[in-house]
Amino acid sequence: MKSGVLNNKLFLYLTEFFAGMSVMAVELGASRLLAPYFSSSQIVWTIIIGTIMIAMALGNIYGGRSADKNPSPDRLYRRIVIAALWIAAIPVLGKYLIIGIAGVIIFAVNTNFLVIAAFAACMIIFVYPLFLLGTVTPSLAKYTMDSLEDNASIVGRLGAFNTIGSIIGTFVPTFVSIPAVGTSVTFLIFAGILLVLALVYFISGGRSNDDEKGGNAGSAGKGATKAVITGLIFVLCVVFGHNTAFAFWQDDLTVEDESIYNYLQVYESGNRVVLSTNVLFGVQSVYLKEAGLTGMYYDYAMAAPIMAGYEDKDAPMKMLILGMGTGTYATQCNRYFGEMDITGVEIDQKITDLAHEYFELDDGIPVITYDGRAYLNAIDDTYDVIMVDAYQDITIPFQMSSVEFFSMVRDHLNPGGVMVVNMNMRGQSEGSINDYLADTISSVFEQVYTVDVGGSTNRELFASNDADMIARLQAYAETSGGQPDDTADTADTALKAEHALKAPELSAMMEYVYSQLERYEAGDRIMTDDKAPVELLGMRVIDEIIGDEVAHYKSIYREQGIAGLLEGFQ
Repeated sequence: MKSGVLNNKLFLYLTEFFAGMSVMAVELGASRLLAPYFSSSQIVWTIIIGTIMIAMALGNIYGGRSADKNPSPDRLYRRIVIAALWIAAIPVLGKYLIIGIAGVIIFAVNTNFLVIAAFAACMIIFVYPLFLLGTVTPSLAKYTMDSLEDNASIVGRLGAFNTIGSIIGTFVPTFVSIPAVGTSVTFLIFAGILLVLALVYFISGGRSNDDEKGGNAGSAGKGATKAVITGLIFVLCVVFGHNTAFAFWQDDLTVEDESIYNYLQVYESGNRVVLSTNVLFGVQSVYLKEAGLTGMYYDYAMAAPIMAGYEDKDAPMKMLILGMGTGTYATQCNRYFGEMDITGVEIDQKITDLAHEYFELDDGIPVITYDGRAYLNAIDDTYDVIMVDAYQDITIPFQMSSVEFFSMVRDHLNPGGVMVVNMNMRGQSEGSINDYLADTISSVFEQVYTVDVGGSTNRELFASNDADMIARLQAYAETSGGQPDDTADTADTALKAEHALKAPELSAMMEYVYSQLERYEAGDRIMTDDKAPVELLGMRVIDEIIGDEVAHYKSIYREQGIAGLLEGFQ
């Protein structure tokens, strides 16, 4: 016998609607929960989608069989309650589970660490609640059909409500809830929606097997107890799960926030203000409160204006930065080279807002909120230097790694112009992502040079069709400390010496960069818009980096076990 609310099929369609909406919201929440630890690359997205499809498929099978064996709707709505509580618990426990899973797997595997760890995290955290939600559609099909005459129409309507709910569940988290209140609260919101749905069902007269056997009083008491326990668990999840601290071991963050594109951290460390867009993979931008070199790849990249002949320009040098971040490169160039005409492109408006609030980005530098390649495609301007620093998380967007993209950059350079590319994952094996990038760039530019950034995995690449680019850097480097080159033109040398005396640390840095530059010998690994496997190539390098980092601890673990490992961390 159906409960009162089930006599109105609209409620069943609403159940389908909210279940579909919640599935998509959890899927998008999963990507944001995993991104600070494993990146938001296409590979991680593939893992999320794949595991969720596995869960839904198994749920469909089980839901159909369960409804055929026992058509009581109570069973379905109890499953919805369990799924809701599980989803509500994700903000409380999810980040700890991810770190724990990663910690175990990092000692258990030698390759494909991120793939395996992300897959394991998805399976443990997300598969069960989505398996339960996967039982909704076949169960509702059982409850809504009164005859075979309209079964196709009913299944069609259920599918339509599920699809419409999924559409809303896709847009709302991405454009509304996650940017406004964060991933954790988004999980709690949709868990609450599912709980309310189940509550409406049971309050309206849901009947259990005990009811049907005449145990109404005892069942009512048990039902009230279960409702209280359910409510208490949800309240505890709200209290302890609304915090968005992904880096829960850090208590000195100035800002921890989320945007449409990124998880964002801002913190201060001595003389530095730092931006990080993930937990496990380093620093994205830095601001020095007092003038000086950053100690990062930005210092090496400042060779580009020198290579492009900034001292010979009658007007301020024009520079375009694709991947502006908080403006570290622009700030440093202005500090050391004086007035420059700089334009930044940054896809994440929240990062630009942080740049002005915490990183003292010059208000006179325009920052366009746009995709870097789309911006180049929309303008006709040309520049003396174009900086490409467009890594998102730990991988470069494929559309900014192809021969078509670098051809577009070339076409937006003035004669003698220089492109500098930050490649943030320096692989040691042949055929790494940087080899592919450098080969692709070499097919577009005649002059390509690289230099490895000390103390990091970054590599800077300089490219131009001007053969004099290196000679200009050499001339500047040879004036280090204000000692001019006797063979150079007197006026030109005096100007270089003046700059060197103003910033001896930059001159010394440029001397070092010049000494470490290597001309790149091009290969045939060309990436195109049609084929640019940057995610797979990036994962390969990450495996190398992680392997090198944990080799010492793996050795301790093999020789001394867990006890030795714990002692080593003390």
